[in-house]
Amino acid sequence: MDNSPTALFENYDEDFKQLLKSLKAKLEGDVKQLQGERRKSALKKVSEELDEAEEIIAQMEVELPSMPVSIRQTYQGRLATSKQALDKREVRQEAQRNDLLSGPGMPNPDDPYTDDPSAFSSRTRLLAGTERLEDGSRRLDNAQRIALETEDVGADILRNLRGQREQIEHTRDTLTQADSSIDRAAGTLKKMIWKMYQQKFLSAGIIAILVILIIIVLWSKLRG
Repeated sequence: MDNSPTALFENYDEDFKQLLKSLKAKLEGDVKQLQGERRKSALKKVSEELDEAEEIIAQMEVELPSMPVSIRQTYQGRLATSKQALDKREVRQEAQRNDLLSGPGMPNPDDPYTDDPSAFSSRTRLLAGTERLEDGSRRLDNAQRIALETEDVGADILRNLRGQREQIEHTRDTLTQADSSIDRAAGTLKKMIWKMYQQKFLSAGIIAILVILIIIVLWSKLRG
């Protein structure tokens, strides 16, 4: 299973589209045809799905900082489109136009003194949704902090690599100079060896001449 930020974002986006489709179907079809407790139950389901959709949006926001910079802007645009599609004010206005939230006998979930259980449930879900958004925000901040720390570590690594490259280049220059010195020393040594052989040949020639002269002198004395 691919757990990359891009793959997770795509999964969240697909879940969000399916949930948004379900919400529109309820508001435009099922809820309009229901009455009484069944309508309350349907509206409760709509509220729960709205909370779930908001949580999915928060998860999509968490994944954005971990994406490559080259594609992040594209996904930011998709996230903005999803947020616009989930504008709860538009959803609530649509519900009011269909006499779903403002009809007679419907409880006001914003009334803190109501005893209606569904209103209490709505406040509970609202608080839970707020906590989830705050948790998502904290996770986003943490992801940004980790990204900055990773960037600093990367910069340190680049500086170390640059220093090592300079050391390698300096060592290479030193080796080049050493090779040049070795070549010069080898040339000098060859010249010394050649001169040594020349001296040996000269010495051998002188010795040969002396021997010949000695033989001539001895031969002259023996004849006389």
